[in-house]
Amino acid sequence: MQKFDKLKSIPAYLPIVNIDTDMIIPKQFLKTIKRTGLGKNLFFEMRYDDDGKIIEEFVLNKKPYNESKILIAGNNFGCGSSREHAPWALLDFGISCVISSSYADIFYSNCFKNGILPIKIEEEKIKELSEYAKRKEEISVDLTEEKIIYGNNEIKFQIDPFKKKCLLEGLDDIALSLKKSDKIKNFETDLKNKKPWIFND
Repeated sequence: MQKFDKLKSIPAYLPIVNIDTDMIIPKQFLKTIKRTGLGKNLFFEMRYDDDGKIIEEFVLNKKPYNESKILIAGNNFGCGSSREHAPWALLDFGISCVISSSYADIFYSNCFKNGILPIKIEEEKIKELSEYAKRKEEISVDLTEEKIIYGNNEIKFQIDPFKKKCLLEGLDDIALSLKKSDKIKNFETDLKNKKPWIFND
């Protein structure tokens, strides 16, 4: 998993509440177990018409928002089913930070496990940041300092220390397990010595 520290981008603003995971990545694209290739189908039903043509009015189809690394969204983002493909699709598109006033719990947790920083801030601050999106101006996110910088202003946010450590060091669940590989090996060796019959076929 790629490390997350600081990020600067023109944010894309998607002022829709209750965006569920099926809107983020529809069910017909869940057959793959790969984390790549899903970005082209992100927000599929909002980005393409019934004939598969690009809907040019949709924010992520417009320049410069089609290259945004930060998405500002309405509240209760990521509700619905717990599909991990949703953060995969966002990350594959290029979005590694989402800013909203609230998230569905499972989606929120899945973001950290896949290298995305989900930031919770008050609705009033969302409105302030949305103006920078509309003006196509960059904002910065500093995870170490836990703050968003826009113009001469900044917004502080809070992240669980363990989740913050995982993002900063690029640790997903597998990497966390591998960090304990020596302890696991020592435990197995000790167990074989004390209870060898457990390992008999």
